[in-house]
Amino acid sequence: MSEAHFGVNFWLAGRMLGIPYLPAFADPATVGTRVLNGVNYASAAAGILDETGRHYGQRFSLSQQVVNFESITLNQLRTLMNGTNLSQYLAKSIAILVFGSNDYLNNYLLPSLYASSSIYSPPAYANLLLNRYTQQILALYSMGLRKFLLTGVGPLGCIPYQRASGQAQPGRCVDHVNQILGTFNEGLRSLVTQLNANHPSAMFLYGNAYATFGDIINSPATYGFSVADKACCGIGGTYLGQITCLPMQMPCLNRSQYVFWDAFHPGEVANANLAWRAFSGSPTDCYPINVRQMALL
Repeated sequence: MSEAHFGVNFWLAGRMLGIPYLPAFADPATVGTRVLNGVNYASAAAGILDETGRHYGQRFSLSQQVVNFESITLNQLRTLMNGTNLSQYLAKSIAILVFGSNDYLNNYLLPSLYASSSIYSPPAYANLLLNRYTQQILALYSMGLRKFLLTGVGPLGCIPYQRASGQAQPGRCVDHVNQILGTFNEGLRSLVTQLNANHPSAMFLYGNAYATFGDIINSPATYGFSVADKACCGIGGTYLGQITCLPMQMPCLNRSQYVFWDAFHPGEVANANLAWRAFSGSPTDCYPINVRQMALL
């Protein structure tokens, strides 16, 4: 379950776990035994809050993704296995949730379209998100899932869209955007500790996307990148209002040298680094254990 922007790439994470490409929930072919290896519920522009991303039109918010899992996928699984096998299957499954970025980029940081920034201070808004997030996580737990990766929000002030907004000096990230994310990320990490204490039969992980991606942006050459402040696609024009590559738009020729694919999204190589550190990294990358360790439980 996911939105877009920073986070663990599902395809890459699946490859590391030996799982085939996850079919999209909205694909009519995602039925029957095809769901046994997992389903990708990700929806562009969606967020923890139902209102997030409404200006883009139809999308599946977190709450709707949870409903989709319960009402469609879980019912399909019930027809494929008996109760005992289903309980064991769900307990061994890993739920990867990547949420929060859109609730800032497509809500809180758009005061012309959303009132959230005038209603809530950054800490109050983070608490609102965390409370709603907790409700949905516990709903998934009540359905039988027991292994969760909850990925934090990356340094959104460093994406090309924000850098091109004129809110920071050339070559600099928009610091105030990064600063308001702190309460959410710190709260999510604390939530993981609390959930593990309250639910000893389960395992909850916090993926530290902010620190991991911050390392890449601060030391791009270490990771094989030469461009960390511009996008591979869209580098010749404005980023404002542009979500991804437009039809007939020519991307850069050496995309592996760019941290960002477009104005908002990391490229495949950067995503691979994020996924690898969540999968096999230290507790600084993935707390309290990594995904590989959790998969063996």
